[in-house]
Amino acid sequence: MDEPARSRRMAPVPSEPPAGPIAEELMVRVAKGDERAFELLYDQFAGPIYGLVRRIVRDAAQSEEVAQEVLVELWRTATRYAPDKGSALNWAMTLAHRRAVDRVRSARASTEREQKATFEAARGRPFDEVAESVTARLERSQVRRCLSFLTDLQRESVLLAYYQGYTYREVAEVLSTPQGTVKTRLRDGLIRLRDCLGVTA
Repeated sequence: MDEPARSRRMAPVPSEPPAGPIAEELMVRVAKGDERAFELLYDQFAGPIYGLVRRIVRDAAQSEEVAQEVLVELWRTATRYAPDKGSALNWAMTLAHRRAVDRVRSARASTEREQKATFEAARGRPFDEVAESVTARLERSQVRRCLSFLTDLQRESVLLAYYQGYTYREVAEVLSTPQGTVKTRLRDGLIRLRDCLGVTA
């Protein structure tokens, strides 16, 4: 009851929509270290910031974390806000967008590093061991979906190895194909499966 009345008193022009002038005034007070002003600003901005971050990051827990980081950044960098360059909300949303995009890029880079490390570690291992490792990490439904992205030649080689337990020598005999060609098909098929896992995870 008391806060709306106080907020109305803070508005420099009563006829204007409350969200605009109140936010700008709060930012000025936050820049001076006013904790109460930050609490009021937090109440106004937390929802919009989280909504924007969630649309970009998607994961709820990570979105909450990024939104909190943005709000803390608002408190720490309020002195950098320039009212003549736009509204306080637009400034906050720009910070939120930047943070959210950084989080997505960081997560993508981390996934790519893990996939590269996995592939590098697997290159010198026997195919059967690699196949067992991949199968353990992929659910069967994911494997079936990802198989559709393989070429026909890759798919038939991988199916023989995955679902019928053939070694690459046996696959080569069944397909009447040189062992070197089979190894290449299986290797390329595994790479595509890993790529698929990265996309759908």
